[in-house]
Amino acid sequence: MKTITVKTLLKMKESGQRIAMMTAYDYPTAKLLDQAGLHVLLIGDSLGMVVQGNATTVPVTLDDIVYHTRMVVRGAEHPLIVSDMPFLTTHGAHEDVLAKAGRLMQEGGAHAVKIEGGKELAPVVARLVAAGIPVMGHIGLMPQTVHALGGFSVQGRTVEAAERMLEDARALEAAGAFAIVLEMVPAEVAEWISGSLRIPTIGIGAGAGCDGQVLVFHDAMGFTSGYIPKHNKAYATLADTIVSAARNYVQEVTDGFFPSEAQTVHLKAEELDKLNSSAAQGD
Repeated sequence: MKTITVKTLLKMKESGQRIAMMTAYDYPTAKLLDQAGLHVLLIGDSLGMVVQGNATTVPVTLDDIVYHTRMVVRGAEHPLIVSDMPFLTTHGAHEDVLAKAGRLMQEGGAHAVKIEGGKELAPVVARLVAAGIPVMGHIGLMPQTVHALGGFSVQGRTVEAAERMLEDARALEAAGAFAIVLEMVPAEVAEWISGSLRIPTIGIGAGAGCDGQVLVFHDAMGFTSGYIPKHNKAYATLADTIVSAARNYVQEVTDGFFPSEAQTVHLKAEELDKLNSSAAQGD
């Protein structure tokens, strides 16, 4: 597998090849997903929910993203590494935003950043791109504004809302974004927007008409329990496997079966004799 770049994704859209993207938050996960052939790994602020246990992504800090990006970069050789700009880091003076995005590149090692927001953030995108920082946009449902939206709900359900979303997408493209995530958008709207852009779209809960798809690792691998979003598909049941394995461990420890001889190291005979002699003298 060749190393994926921003240009690779553009060529994939042009040739009709679908883009596979998934979140990753640590070294072992990144290494495995690299081996699996993922094109893009996203250090998403979703880590606030699936790793930190928060109710939303809002508490995630820039330091959190930098920290997790470092681990992912160590484990992934081929995918494009994209890091989320967390809550409020894209607001304020453009030079401040530039410095924060720069940390994700310099300290974290990310190849690109992802920004939530539409045409109001186009000037920010243009400033980052001009400085050499590739930017992935994100419109539709934007988890960082969940409190303002009143919950995690589908966006773009009316023609007027869909047209505004297309305006946002075009503004981001014009500002230099290399791709755009469409989250929780009716399939027909997402396909319409995807066909209207030169850059690729990455859908999550946006139907099959996007140029690629992204899922949260913990959801896709069956690592979580409780409410599962409609758009998610669990490709494994790791939670069940881990609980079962941990129960077996507890049982073997309490029953005295672990460690067995296979997991035990012994002294050589002469050293054992010396130890027994020393112990006897101590008594």
